[in-house]
Amino acid sequence: MPAKIYTDKDADLKHLKNKTVAVIGFGSQGHAHALNLKDSGVKVIIGLYKGSKSIPVAKSKGFKVYPTGEAVRLADVIFVAVPDLKSAGLYKADIKPNLCPGKTLLYSHGFAIHFKTVVPPKNVNVIMVAPKGPGHIVRRQYLEGKGVPSLIAIYQNPGKDAKKIALAWAKGIGGTRAGVIETTFKEETETDLFGEQAVLCGGATALIQAGYETLVKAGYQPEMAYFECLHELKLIVDLINEAGISGMRFSISETAKYGDVRIGPRIINNRVRAEMKKVLTEVQSGKFAREWIGESRTGMKRYTRLLKQGQRHPIEKVGERLRGLMPWMKKRSIKGVQAAY
Repeated sequence: MPAKIYTDKDADLKHLKNKTVAVIGFGSQGHAHALNLKDSGVKVIIGLYKGSKSIPVAKSKGFKVYPTGEAVRLADVIFVAVPDLKSAGLYKADIKPNLCPGKTLLYSHGFAIHFKTVVPPKNVNVIMVAPKGPGHIVRRQYLEGKGVPSLIAIYQNPGKDAKKIALAWAKGIGGTRAGVIETTFKEETETDLFGEQAVLCGGATALIQAGYETLVKAGYQPEMAYFECLHELKLIVDLINEAGISGMRFSISETAKYGDVRIGPRIINNRVRAEMKKVLTEVQSGKFAREWIGESRTGMKRYTRLLKQGQRHPIEKVGERLRGLMPWMKKRSIKGVQAAY
């Protein structure tokens, strides 16, 4: 049965109008939610740690900025907009001591709650509002009078108003303009992790690198391998994004279509599907979460090593040179890029 899609008529900003909301963190999602809510007439304050580089940025946007603990104490709804692995320490130090009955904790990803690195008291609402797009798109779409489709979830509802608050928040950031679907913390967390690992990031990058290596080892020029296995992928993904897989197939050549439907299943075969199922089981059981949390507690050594190993892959050098020939393409440096708080 198709999921119900909530729109503007299903949400009412009055459930936030007489409240103070605190956005903890001013990174990608934090700044977008804060600005959109402010423009929607909601009273928004920002909570940041002392010395955060985001403090002058938030102040320049017209927000009052408080130390995290004080922001939590002052607010009725607290949006925890910090990376998953920082969430537990932040909760213990600054959020938990300042919670009281009637407050609402809000997340845009279910990791900390679902895997219980954060265990809130039973007397506070715990909800999720998760736009399905990066913060800059959430902000841009709002300013254009549109919105990004979003998810909501209710984990705890002692106040009996958690869903109304979640829908009001989704409306305040523009989500109900596009459509909002209700899920659970469990479903959002497990599908998100699986998608990242098996398809969107892990699966896609490993497939690109394997294709590139296969062509180069067979004697083809690295530049040709780059174009065929990485550069042109955007064309295909854009077509899929706009019209689905069948829509993409409508737009490509007959030869490409036949190669797609005939050879694709040989690449993503039963062995790959079995490995995907294993990955999903590891997500569901909490094995991946325990490994990731353990990695953070031991200095991120393997994580750092694997990232550096990926940066040294030959496709990166070839790609950097070829992208220099494409003046229409926005160039991005990976140096110093990390989630902000």
